[in-house]
Amino acid sequence: MHGECKGKREQKVAGFRCSLKTASLTAPLRGGVLDHRDHRLTQRGEGQLPRRRRLSGPHGTALRTVSCNDGRWKEQVITMPALPLDQLQLTERDPKTGKLRTLPALHPEIKADRSFVLYRPPPVVRDPALVEEFLERAKFIADDLNWLLALPHDKFWCQVIFDETLQKCLDSYLRYAPRRFDALLDCHPEVNDMQKCLHRSVFLTFLRMSTHKESKDHFITPSVFGEIIYNNFLFDIPKILDLCVLFGKGNGLLLQKMIENIFTQQPSYFSDLDETLPTVLQVFNNILHKCGLQCEGASAEPQKLEEKVNVTPGNMPLQELKDIVLYLCDTCTTLWAFLDVFPLACQTFQKHEFCYRLASFYELAIPELESAIKKRHYEDNSVFADLWRRISHSRKRMIEAFHILINQVCLQPILESSRENIQPFIEEFLQIFTSVLQERRFLRDYDELFPVEDDVSLLQQASSTLDETRTAYILQAVESAWEGVDRRKAQVVKDPTPLAASNGASAIVESTAEDIEELGAAYASEDECAGAAAAPIAKVSGVELDSLISQVKDLLPDLGEGFILACLEEYSYNAEQVINNILEDKLVPYLDKLDRTMQRQLKPDPTPLVTSRYNVFQNDEFDVFSRDSVDVSRIQKGKRREKDTTRSLLNDKRLVAEQKERYSQYSVIVEEIPVQQGEAQLYKEDYEDEYDDTYDGNQVGANDADSDDELISRRPFTIPQVLRPKGQEEGLEEEEEDEEEEEEAEKERTKDHFVQDPAVLRERAEARRLAYLARKGHKHDSSAVVGNVKGHGQNRETVQERRKKEANKSTRANHNRRVMADRKRNKGMIPS
Repeated sequence: MHGECKGKREQKVAGFRCSLKTASLTAPLRGGVLDHRDHRLTQRGEGQLPRRRRLSGPHGTALRTVSCNDGRWKEQVITMPALPLDQLQLTERDPKTGKLRTLPALHPEIKADRSFVLYRPPPVVRDPALVEEFLERAKFIADDLNWLLALPHDKFWCQVIFDETLQKCLDSYLRYAPRRFDALLDCHPEVNDMQKCLHRSVFLTFLRMSTHKESKDHFITPSVFGEIIYNNFLFDIPKILDLCVLFGKGNGLLLQKMIENIFTQQPSYFSDLDETLPTVLQVFNNILHKCGLQCEGASAEPQKLEEKVNVTPGNMPLQELKDIVLYLCDTCTTLWAFLDVFPLACQTFQKHEFCYRLASFYELAIPELESAIKKRHYEDNSVFADLWRRISHSRKRMIEAFHILINQVCLQPILESSRENIQPFIEEFLQIFTSVLQERRFLRDYDELFPVEDDVSLLQQASSTLDETRTAYILQAVESAWEGVDRRKAQVVKDPTPLAASNGASAIVESTAEDIEELGAAYASEDECAGAAAAPIAKVSGVELDSLISQVKDLLPDLGEGFILACLEEYSYNAEQVINNILEDKLVPYLDKLDRTMQRQLKPDPTPLVTSRYNVFQNDEFDVFSRDSVDVSRIQKGKRREKDTTRSLLNDKRLVAEQKERYSQYSVIVEEIPVQQGEAQLYKEDYEDEYDDTYDGNQVGANDADSDDELISRRPFTIPQVLRPKGQEEGLEEEEEDEEEEEEAEKERTKDHFVQDPAVLRERAEARRLAYLARKGHKHDSSAVVGNVKGHGQNRETVQERRKKEANKSTRANHNRRVMADRKRNKGMIPS
């Protein structure tokens, strides 16, 4: 390696000496005009000078006039308008023949013979040999780029266009240079300084390559400039993407002007971007295929029957999982950086339904990868921390890229257009969100960072004819996506973009050093979608708090519950942030001083449980906490006995005994009174118990007008013959009345206060009903149709009754509908 670098260095020195010889032929004259034929002024009075002389050089054309007035020589130089570099012609001597020749300013022979070495990334370990090799190689590249930047306008473009080693060197840097999200290695301080210097030189080189006009005298025709950078592949879509991700932070304004100038001067880059996007979408499909997930959308291919999906993020090898996460992080960060620097590309992205494809990929891949990272056991916790940082970084960049697309395609045109022209943009917004409503995880994460309700509110303010039904449906779907999840809205705080100087030389890449120095600390808050200023969160307690503690303890079992609780209280009960900060040793100072095995202290409740309880049975007659004595007799132990039966009630004579005792106190009559001798005569005189038959012979009421004989002798009431329905109804009614009277009399005679057998009572009632129907003339409907139990055979009478019923069933009910329908059809009432 050392020998190779030494040989390269000798070639550079030789090229540098050659450039010095070439520069000696181009000495500057007044007004910046170069004379390639005679750069020395003729001394006064020596020789004869022409009156006028045309001078041509790379900076334009000048006319020099020399005149003599009063014996004094006077020289004037008139500068003509400068020509663009693509039209400029240079006159010089041929080094082989020595003759003058005219060449265009952009010619391969003008290129200096200089070889640029390829870039290699910084060493992973602090090996002195590797560090020395990197420093030597990086110094060669930095020196070569500084030499290139110092070249004049014409020689710079000749070197850029015709030197293939320069393009390979720049490509190698864009490919292997460390990104922001790469982990910070324990690099040597000299390595960091050299990387910072090289980073600045590469950016300045690309900045000058993208500028078609450096000054009023040094410029290229815009159309020719577009053809030069496009046909010579000085810029292409992959290079532009790498430039955005490497130099976007801290140089956003300059980089935006660079890329806008490239796309403006050469619109063919838009078509290249349109052709590149299917490849970008194929990257998402490849990741899903590697994870064993079925991709969706227009490019989804049917799975083959013989193809078995055995690999999932949970069971794939650790190295393969790391490659997938790194690939995803690199892709998402690059896309976000490009859209953030060059928002005009959003329209091209949306032509391929990029919003829907991005949301669908997020819904399928992110939960699976997060679950696989959490459930996997790691020998080194730093591996888990790195994977979790990258997947969190990817999540955030995908959501921000989706927001940039929504903002540029829909919201920004609504704010800038008139009310008559905003309807297509509103419709585009509603269609995009309607297509992603099924992606509940993506919708929830996007709403947490960029509330959908705010965007809908903007639409409502901009248009009075907004479809409220569709907007209400979208908002309801967003709310349903939060069901069962703790909703935490966040306020997005964007870092102000640092201002860059207009000349681009003094304040260009100062903050890029911070990117390199903070490679490992760039994720301090990447897992927080809320950013730096999150809304206050209510205190968590109970089962939810225990769940958060167990979530942290499952991954870090050596920590005590008390220490985990303190961390959760500090970081707003965000378990993921607690895990990240513990693994990265980025806890706040007071948490770092705590014992990590500290157990959870249960705080005693100052209010006793008995007095603090509240329920519907409080202070009732059985509340032993509020009263000392309880009526035990009202407490029923075991099953309550069934209600008393009729017989038990009749046999219960307690009520009779109680009444007998009560009325015995009012008794004034005694059945027997013992009589003493000599007192019997006294009682005989007072009471005579002999029957009095004085009025037995008198017939009281015998001669009255309403005597019984006259009532009996009167003609009984009869129904007129005309009103009788049948001739024999009279006799039947009389017989019925007589039977009813006899039955009532019999009931009176045989009245029994005890309950009879219900079966006997039913038989008697059925007999009375049948006798009544027989008297009325109704024919007894024989039960022969019912017959015996199925399987025991039927008698002849049952068969006859069934045949008769089947034959005569059309005479009643609704069984002759078909006959009547045929009759109507025959009469022509219904068209056939």
